[in-house]
Amino acid sequence: MLKHIPPCISPELMSLLMRMGHGDEIVLADGNFPADSHAQRIVRADGHGVPVILDAILNFFPLDTFVDHPASVMQPVDLETPEPPIWNEYREVIRKHEGREVELRPVERFRFYDFARSAYAIVATGETAIYANLILKKGVVQ
Repeated sequence: MLKHIPPCISPELMSLLMRMGHGDEIVLADGNFPADSHAQRIVRADGHGVPVILDAILNFFPLDTFVDHPASVMQPVDLETPEPPIWNEYREVIRKHEGREVELRPVERFRFYDFARSAYAIVATGETAIYANLILKKGVVQ
C-alpha cells in the first residue's frame, strides 16, 4: 500500500498515467462505451463512476494548457437533448484541481469514437449516466 493514492486508482491505472507524456490523451468511458473495441490500451475501473475517477486522476494529471480544448465530451446525438447533468460535475472537479475554468468541448459521437481510437488509453468505468464520456489531454507538470 502507498499513502495518499485514492483507492479507485489501481496499480495498472497509476502505471498508465505515469507512462503518458505531454499531449497524450486518456478517455474516461462510461459503462455503455465500446471501450474494448476502441482502445489501444484499456484499464478496467468497474464499480467506479467517471467523476470519482476524474477527481482521483487529476491529483496527478495536469491538463494541457497549450491547447484550446484539453477536455472533450461526447455530444448527445439528439441536439435537442439538454446538456447532460454530469458535465457540471466534470466542470466542478476540473475547476477544483486546475484552479481555472476549462471548457468542455462537445464532440459528435462518431468523431469522438475516432478520437478515442487514437487516445493513449481508455479507462472503462461503471458509470451509468448517459453521455458521460470524457477525453483529457495531458499537460506538463510544472
